[in-house]
Amino acid sequence: MEHTIYYHDTDAGGVVYYANYLKYLEEARTEWLTKRGVVLKKWVEKGITFAVYECNLRYKSPARYGDTIVSAAELKDHSGVKMTLTQTISDKPSGRLLVEADVTLVCLGTDFKPVKIPEEIARVL
Repeated sequence: MEHTIYYHDTDAGGVVYYANYLKYLEEARTEWLTKRGVVLKKWVEKGITFAVYECNLRYKSPARYGDTIVSAAELKDHSGVKMTLTQTISDKPSGRLLVEADVTLVCLGTDFKPVKIPEEIARVL
């Protein structure tokens, strides 16, 4: 998904504040799931949610005010209660890699304890 970098996304140095990349990755993961028919809001209503269990980011190059970036997600692995996605954020015009990430999500029940990923979601993955 595309995102335009606004002034409020940047830090005092004029580059995207490092923590904002986490938001862009979250949005890309949500869109990735939604495009596969997994609407997270509907699952929350059924008592199923996903939380970030582990997140490893590698910052390669900065984005700046006015840039357009592209965030992407791809399933790396899933089993039992977890799924791991490989994600990237790139500069749109040049394709320059800005951030690489591996993000592991854990499936949780209403008591916030791990539960097996529902079969309906596992089939999509």
